Amino acid sequence: MNNVLPTSRIARRSAATTDMYDRAVTAGLTGHTITGRSGKTVRLSDGSECVEFVSCSYLGLEDHPRLVQAVRTALATYGTHFSSSRNSMQPTEINELEELLGEIYPGMTSVVFNSVSSAHLGVLPLLGAGVLPGYPMSADGPLFIIDRTAHASMQAIRGVLEQVGPVTRFRSDAPETLTDALNRATAERRTPVVLVDGIGSMGGLIDVGSLRAAVAEHRGYLYIDDAHGISITGRHGAGYAVEALDGRVPPEVLLVGSLSKAFGGSGGFVLTHSAEDATILRREANPMVFGHSNMITHVVANAESARMHLDGTVATLQAALWANVELFDQSHDRKLVNAGVRSPIRGLEMPSEEAAFSSAVRLREAGVLCFPVFYPVVAKGTGLLRFAISASHTPDQIESIARHLTTV
Repeated sequence: MNNVLPTSRIARRSAATTDMYDRAVTAGLTGHTITGRSGKTVRLSDGSECVEFVSCSYLGLEDHPRLVQAVRTALATYGTHFSSSRNSMQPTEINELEELLGEIYPGMTSVVFNSVSSAHLGVLPLLGAGVLPGYPMSADGPLFIIDRTAHASMQAIRGVLEQVGPVTRFRSDAPETLTDALNRATAERRTPVVLVDGIGSMGGLIDVGSLRAAVAEHRGYLYIDDAHGISITGRHGAGYAVEALDGRVPPEVLLVGSLSKAFGGSGGFVLTHSAEDATILRREANPMVFGHSNMITHVVANAESARMHLDGTVATLQAALWANVELFDQSHDRKLVNAGVRSPIRGLEMPSEEAAFSSAVRLREAGVLCFPVFYPVVAKGTGLLRFAISASHTPDQIESIARHLTTV
């Protein structure tokens, strides 16, 4: 009997992954355990204190007094959690949160999930199966077309998507690859569903405007995961993708956003053009039926954050964020990933994993924590130091990192 398993893409990737991540954890460069925080300074379990450029809380909302007080009120009202599937029982504040998101995105109906990954898992199979009336599918079903740079949370459910339609990939930096995939969908009489990020988690902005136009010509849908773009820009913090789409969500676009990054809370949401679609998602989406409910404390914090988006507080924090991003760029003479780009993410590319490792060590010794990145997140054999900039960083913290980077 032959016990040798066929080599899968996952197995090949695992075989090509080095022990660099384990080494980085052992060296205290990532996998950190923190015991306290003050602004962007964290206290680590070994007692040392460092300035972190790791958290994706780009506006610093998660420790804002209004969110902290909202959580205290929720604890007194509900306790720490109510363990029930979302479509079985939920706190009234989740309805309030979805209504507030409808004010941030006028004309849209929102459905909140407990994570962005859960939103993908809940929405995409139903979309592809053609059961959402606001997004009709051709009789032959969908062709899912995933950008190679799209987040792993979309790449990882390829097998789930293949239960309702074939999956292919394209490169957003090579438009001809999308054209080929769209033409394939037309030839096979399938509805193209193109999956992309808004702001890349490791660098880059996706030109969602051009992608939308291309998809619309083929009567398909553009599904945007704008997790890193929500709150940081746009009126009421609507985000990068909406701003790039002229301040609206076109009919052929489904927008998914994160509540766990700049929004200051936890969870994810999807926007639909029809209340009927939202009803079906709440009733039939897998995480709604079989997953746990959103944590009550997070729901209440999200609702308070939504009010801060609408009352102008977030606009002030946006200004502080972009001032820090500009200062970060002005303070460096190194060529950085995303330099000059309207993204809160910066990166320093390294020619090897060893170079990234040793550079992260020097920064750690200087009291600065960044995110050292290795394969498979970046190309095999290379490395990246990733810096997440926040409105909460002080000018001294921003400028000091420029001095430290001269040593790497």
